[in-house]
Amino acid sequence: MLQRQKVLNSSSPHILPPTPSSPIIPPKLQNLPTSPPYPNLKQTCKLSRRELAVCGNSSLLLLLGTPVLEPFNVSKAGAEESPSNKKDEGRGNLSDGSPECADEVPNKRAFLDISIDGQPAGRIIIGLYGDSTPDGAARFSSLVSGTAGISYRRKEFIKIMPNYVQHGGVRSYGVDAELANRTGSNLAVEKLIQEWQRSNEKCPGTKNLAGTVSIVVRDPSKPPPKPKLVARKGKLEIDQEEVGKDPNGTEFVIATKDSPELDASALVVGRVLEGMEVAKKIGQVKTVQENTGSPYFRVAKLIGDKRAVVAERGFNRPYSKIREEESLIPAIFGSS
Repeated sequence: MLQRQKVLNSSSPHILPPTPSSPIIPPKLQNLPTSPPYPNLKQTCKLSRRELAVCGNSSLLLLLGTPVLEPFNVSKAGAEESPSNKKDEGRGNLSDGSPECADEVPNKRAFLDISIDGQPAGRIIIGLYGDSTPDGAARFSSLVSGTAGISYRRKEFIKIMPNYVQHGGVRSYGVDAELANRTGSNLAVEKLIQEWQRSNEKCPGTKNLAGTVSIVVRDPSKPPPKPKLVARKGKLEIDQEEVGKDPNGTEFVIATKDSPELDASALVVGRVLEGMEVAKKIGQVKTVQENTGSPYFRVAKLIGDKRAVVAERGFNRPYSKIREEESLIPAIFGSS
């Protein structure tokens, strides 16, 4: 009994954690080298298993206090303090990320004074991209200011869609055509289509983003031409008959939301700088309900019934008259 009690008393001091002055921890553990991140504990603490466990815990605490983990902290701070990365991420949403598709800088401004049912709704100030789309920007500015002999004034918005609102432009016949001929204005859309093709080749991503202003240059729903037999000089020849009419390059749209469906038909010529709330107010006007899903409409459209064509033209048209009104202030002012 006495011998067993001696054994217990001799092993009890090892249960308590060693103090800094205790000879259990060798002095060289106080200055651990930083080059080997994980020192060999068996060489440092040549003690019993219990003492080795206590010494290992102390060594682990000393390892955590050494500057071995500093490189990880430096790399994290460098990633968080990288303004160039954050800027590039923001531009990536505007285009495909290439330098040519970076956010455009307007060099000219125009404005539209809008009325709904004769009541002033506000002014939309538009910045035009005269550098990237010179023909489109010149066409839009001349129609806003009236220098083309014809203008958007007193003309109506004809379509309101969930993602954009569309202005009807000017007519290619009647009084508008006569005024355009007097001033020698050319309303051909060939140059606009060429700019639209260059824009698609340079920037394959979505271009009609929320707030952009675009000119309608082609009709994506237009069917292909139909072949027909034509008698010329006593001979029968196969000719192609155009179905439907292409836009005259004066209709424009204002995207209230991102509208990738417009990229196939509209050329971006600028963006809204002020008055986006006016464009959204136009988008909230009640319209004629679209009925293209009706089986009666589908059958009528399939057999070529003209009543279906007339009805389709009325879909999404606003019940209210939304027009661009005249203003005493010049419609084109300065360059930004």
